[in-house]
Amino acid sequence: MRRKRYPAQSSAWRKLILTVTSAFAAVAFACQGSGGQSDFEVLRRFPHDTTAYTQGLLYVDGQLYESTGQLGRSQVRRVDLETGQVLAAISLPNDRFGEGLELLGGKLYQLTWHGHVGYVYEAETLALVDSFAYEGEGWGLATDGTSLIMSDGTANLRYLDPETFEVTQEVSVHDQGSALTSLNELEYIDGVLYANIYQSDRMVRIDPKTGEVQAWYNLRGLLPSEERSRNTDVLNGIAYHEGTGNLLVTGKFWPALFEIRLVEEERPAEGN
Repeated sequence: MRRKRYPAQSSAWRKLILTVTSAFAAVAFACQGSGGQSDFEVLRRFPHDTTAYTQGLLYVDGQLYESTGQLGRSQVRRVDLETGQVLAAISLPNDRFGEGLELLGGKLYQLTWHGHVGYVYEAETLALVDSFAYEGEGWGLATDGTSLIMSDGTANLRYLDPETFEVTQEVSVHDQGSALTSLNELEYIDGVLYANIYQSDRMVRIDPKTGEVQAWYNLRGLLPSEERSRNTDVLNGIAYHEGTGNLLVTGKFWPALFEIRLVEEERPAEGN
């Protein structure tokens, strides 16, 4: 096949095409999502254990709980928010990779990645009291106060009965008609669901009844580049701070946990 030849003066034209294409991509990235472009404001910063491969994060009644992953290192922890000190912890079996964490009815529920098993602990003591089985992978976990809401890396959310662990409902998450996968850590707040998008600096807000994405949040730059090492991993971990109404967020092996306020920019309605 012969390659198409361009005249010498086309180099400027190609630069113009690249410039326009890059600009278009930037605009598309900024405008992605049904709910509009969003940003964040850092309000406070707290220490975070850099050995914690954060999978689930909770802040309830002044207690910070964290689920950590990796084989041989997975735990459920109760952590002092102000100092980052681990106050209590229970380890998973060495062949279990810890994932999402949620608290409901005085019990902590934790998923595992490929283990097809979840664990139930007494929140006060972290004592293991039960386990349950499920199909597929375990990623994030949240609750609407009645059901456990589970993500599995796909666009699907499963609602589980916290007593029988049977699937009572399934919802497919979509953004402008396209399925949205890689939903990771989850947090349910005031009737909406927030999710980290795995391997990105982005979060979404989801209508848990319809699965429709309402907003995208770009948290790029939350952890300054000069504080990142070769071990620093991706953003993951969302907890609601009931006392302030803000979010607590961190990442895998991050040296800090941040209290942030989401700042949204309204977009004009379509057709205007």
